[in-house]
Amino acid sequence: MILSCAIVDDEPLAVELLESYVKKTPFLELSGSYPNALQAMRELQAKPVDLLFLDIQMPELSGLEFSRMVSSTTRIVFTTAFDQYALDSYRVNALDYLLKPVTYSDFLQAANKALQWFELVNIKKINTEELKNSQTDDVNIIKETNAPFDSIFVKSEYKLMQIMLDDIKYIEGLKDYLKIYTESNPRPILSLMSMKGMDKLLPYERFMRVHRSFIVNIQKITIIDRNRIVFGKTYIPISDSYKKAFYSFLDKRSI
Repeated sequence: MILSCAIVDDEPLAVELLESYVKKTPFLELSGSYPNALQAMRELQAKPVDLLFLDIQMPELSGLEFSRMVSSTTRIVFTTAFDQYALDSYRVNALDYLLKPVTYSDFLQAANKALQWFELVNIKKINTEELKNSQTDDVNIIKETNAPFDSIFVKSEYKLMQIMLDDIKYIEGLKDYLKIYTESNPRPILSLMSMKGMDKLLPYERFMRVHRSFIVNIQKITIIDRNRIVFGKTYIPISDSYKKAFYSFLDKRSI
């Protein structure tokens, strides 16, 4: 996958360094370099890039101000000599924040993060198109009649990972991402997928959605406390939208 990128920086030496890094990175293609945000704005609005390496402190229009004007499809990596802007960069949803002088290893790490993000976005687009092209009834029939399966495959980082259903405790949805919590891994597995898509994928007799942002493995539930499912120190709320179905399930299995 090739990502188009641009550089915006008022320091010629910084631009020259970043240009050399782009040339060394096989999946990056430089669309242009600009000495200020105003010039970049005129060209990038007509032809957005995938990735923008953007200096923060520039005359007339700062990088933070410009970042709010670029296309929503463009991911931003800030480059600056001042670390006090780190918090502001995350508020505008920057992909990364590099301190000058930027080393190639830091540059490559940020570029790889961008590549991973766009790969996951493409997978999500493909999955969405497949769902749109399928009839809802057909999806339900497939889900109910397919032979039982004991694992799913999800794209995480650069790998396609197989996750055993018995290993999953619960799944949390965060915007376009899912965090899959398992018993065998202390950290959640991050994957770009919708909650709706995951809900359709998982066998309904083993997993239940209890909140707009949570799907739980029914077999892993041990404690329910005041409309919350307890997983260790984590309390998962049972929202009103899913409460009726969840407690109906419980009634059939309660004494």
